[in-house]
Amino acid sequence: MTKPRVRFAPSPTGPLHIGGVRTALFNYLFAKKHGGTFYLRIEDTDQNRYVPGAESYILEALDWLGIAPTETVGRNEVFGPYRQSERKAIYREYADRLLETGHAYYAFDSAESLDKLRKEAESAGTAFIYNHQNRLSLDNSLHHGSEEAAHRIAAGEEYVVRFKTPENRKVVLRDLIRGEITFESGLLDDKVLFKSDGMPTYHLANIVDDHLMETTHVIRGEEWLPSLPLHVMLYEAFGWQAPEFAHLPLILKPVGNGKLSKRDGDKMGFPVFPLEWKDPATGEISSGYREKGYYPEAVVNFLALLGWNDGTTRELFSLDDLCDAFDLTRVHKAGAKFDPEKNKWFNHHYLQLQSEQSLIESFRLVLAEKNVVAEDAYIGKVVSLIKERANFVSEFWSLSHYFFVAPSEYDPKVAKNWKPDSGEKMKQLSTVLAGISDFTSASIEQEVKGWITANALPMGGIMQPLRISLVGALEGPHLFDILEMVGIEESLSRIDRAIAYFDQK
Repeated sequence: MTKPRVRFAPSPTGPLHIGGVRTALFNYLFAKKHGGTFYLRIEDTDQNRYVPGAESYILEALDWLGIAPTETVGRNEVFGPYRQSERKAIYREYADRLLETGHAYYAFDSAESLDKLRKEAESAGTAFIYNHQNRLSLDNSLHHGSEEAAHRIAAGEEYVVRFKTPENRKVVLRDLIRGEITFESGLLDDKVLFKSDGMPTYHLANIVDDHLMETTHVIRGEEWLPSLPLHVMLYEAFGWQAPEFAHLPLILKPVGNGKLSKRDGDKMGFPVFPLEWKDPATGEISSGYREKGYYPEAVVNFLALLGWNDGTTRELFSLDDLCDAFDLTRVHKAGAKFDPEKNKWFNHHYLQLQSEQSLIESFRLVLAEKNVVAEDAYIGKVVSLIKERANFVSEFWSLSHYFFVAPSEYDPKVAKNWKPDSGEKMKQLSTVLAGISDFTSASIEQEVKGWITANALPMGGIMQPLRISLVGALEGPHLFDILEMVGIEESLSRIDRAIAYFDQK
């Protein structure tokens, strides 16, 4: 294989959906696997849907994920410009070429007249399609002739340029994921390629750009599969070699059927955008993976396995691993269900791989919000005790608050574990703890368990009220680690406080 050139070509109409992120990722992996180039082109031909800030959001998201393009707007523009709105003159030239060769024609039909034709067809139980069956009778240059069309254009009449779809042709196509696909050209409509405002439609612009930017493979979502025959026929009309195509399966809802949407995320409490997004029109804020505390490595690993695997049961891949293993032939045809819990599982894994200092610094920000100050060494010890039970750094406080602040209340669900004689036993235990000179976890455990055994006391009858005293609930890591961390004075104080609280009950 020659070194491929692949692209991700989003429209700046809002935040980048997680499905788009996966498309970008698969393009990136394919390029890296084969020593090729991954570039990004901004397809902003539909200026009515343009949203300020969306373009910079897309670039920032890819940078954060570690899959930044080699070429894009303002970055190594070998075939620039990479923003379609800056390439209007190019599209005009190629639209004219199609007109000159008879592969396209001018059409003047108004939106109202076309709507009327659609309604009439519906009433007759059929569907209106603008194609070879009726184009010679409609308001276009094929019907009225090129001379009249030129006069009307010169007079300022609005028009579009339509592709002249070949009649009665079987279009046989090959998709790298789906294999051979056959379309009947007679069932297709004559798509609009260019408008009188000087802007092309997606169909013309992406074909021209993919050719001029030397794109070898087009890897995109399956929603573009119905457009494939048109795109291949456009390549043929220009006399160009078409790239190879691969259409990725949908990312599906966690529950039910259909494509994953923002609404699914809002309903089930997970993000569908890589970064937080504030709608410039409404001010509405949508959550992002970065701000929710996901690691980019976790997001990439999770997304890579939505619709692809390496043929084994392996699940954990670094980005370099994915670049080495990725193969388009291993992409599934069927859609992949989005699993929020699996998403968290990946983040849990990558959290465990973070350096101690990184976790300390992240947790310190959380502690600052709680007005808690602690030494790095102490924070590090806490983190080492609780991180195995966390999916996110944001969970550290709920898992460890008792290391920093004495419980101010006690979980009512565990009150039954404080027996009538628990207070007396805790007083006795306090005496034992006060006599331990080496207040380390191992030494405390040895002394306390020795005392329990010597006095034939029930283990649970001591350990449970002790944990309630220290933590406020029956949770947390190894009890004797908590005692060491909290220290002798604070431990005794908490035991006294618990005794006083439950004695009042």
